Amino acid sequence: MKIQSLGNTAKEINKKMANILAIVGRPNVGKSTLFNRMIEERQAIIDEEEGVTRDRHYGKSDWNGVEFSVIDTGGYVVSSDDIFEGEIRKQVLLAIDEADVILFLTDVMSGVTDLDNGVAEILRKSNKKVIVAVNKVDNNERHYMTAEFYSLGLGEIHGISSINGSGTGDLMDAIVNEFDTSKPQAEVRDIPQVAVIGRPNAGKSSLINALLDEDRNIVTDIPGTTRDSINTEYNKFGYEFSIIDTAGLRKKSMVSEDLEFYSVMRAVRSIEDADVCLLVVDATRGVESQDVNIFHLAAKNRKGVVVLINKWDLVEKDTHTVKTYTEMVKEKLAPFNDVPILFISALTKQRVFKAVETAMDVYKNRSQRIQTARLNEYLLEAIEAYPPPSNKGKFIQIKYCMQLPTKSPQFAFYCNLPQYVKEAYKRYLENKLREAYNFTGVPISIYMRKK
Repeated sequence: MKIQSLGNTAKEINKKMANILAIVGRPNVGKSTLFNRMIEERQAIIDEEEGVTRDRHYGKSDWNGVEFSVIDTGGYVVSSDDIFEGEIRKQVLLAIDEADVILFLTDVMSGVTDLDNGVAEILRKSNKKVIVAVNKVDNNERHYMTAEFYSLGLGEIHGISSINGSGTGDLMDAIVNEFDTSKPQAEVRDIPQVAVIGRPNAGKSSLINALLDEDRNIVTDIPGTTRDSINTEYNKFGYEFSIIDTAGLRKKSMVSEDLEFYSVMRAVRSIEDADVCLLVVDATRGVESQDVNIFHLAAKNRKGVVVLINKWDLVEKDTHTVKTYTEMVKEKLAPFNDVPILFISALTKQRVFKAVETAMDVYKNRSQRIQTARLNEYLLEAIEAYPPPSNKGKFIQIKYCMQLPTKSPQFAFYCNLPQYVKEAYKRYLENKLREAYNFTGVPISIYMRKK
């Protein structure tokens, strides 16, 4: 990988590992349904205001051992066709700018529309890898109707049904084959990578400025199109790490929809490259749905997380405010509750250096290794005290456990019937691990394997 200047270093480093698939297309072609199928979850896609989907949905997918992030760009329903096409174009341009692969979804029942042709024209001029899928192909007659979509000039057409899953396996094969897994990695110093993530205007850039003790403004010439995540080395008070600012200073006059969508794209990339994520939340607005989505994305990527409630100086407080607010945050972040929550003010620098100390503690928690002998001595006793419930008259016997050689804490339990171990019992094992060892701020993965 050729790095032309020091200014591009952060961008090249951030792109070396992250694979992002963006689903684009006009409304009502089934993007959200396909998105839910890819991430194997049912996330509610809700229009909180008439005509505009406020939140952009994103998640993690895994196909044949290849992990990648999926962005659902949503669609707009407004009265004016001109505005409609303009908003769709903005979404497509943002997806082209940041995604590794574009999935262009169309509808076999509607055929090729003018809007489809408009999106296809933009995609043809880009240098990005584009895959075309025609949705709602759930019988042979509709399969023959997909031939019309070759007129888009974007190569092979994949006929699928996002509702029943028909054809999605072949589509996923085509998607992962397009990801470039052979990119040479840039040389990176072996120091912790800390990403500052969160919604726009939560105070992420102010936090960076407070930590670095300098005004570092991230300015974009064109709203929503800056490609770089600013990567800066922090070396003060005995701590050394690389801190990544994922946001930038946003102008209130800009269209919030595009900026919110773009902030998600940048947060996804930075999460995938980080060891620890500092999730900055605006205390005056509280923990909102997108904060929760970003938090769970960090947890799914097995990253350490510290929650920073910023702008605490603007909140009216009494003796119970901190306790009440903490309980509210943990309730919204459930089931992963073992997370440090700090109340800070980037403006007054209240507890900002405590945030650094906590982030480094979480990094140590994530990196710790437990001796197999000690692990078995402790956990097998806990398992004997509360064995897994029998299933269909069959008794489950866990004989051995070990920590896997991974960057994040992952544990394998060897038993006779791994398929019968329920999620509730895995949570019991996780809780026992957290009781004995300090894994605060770190997700734990537990796998059952055949002995």
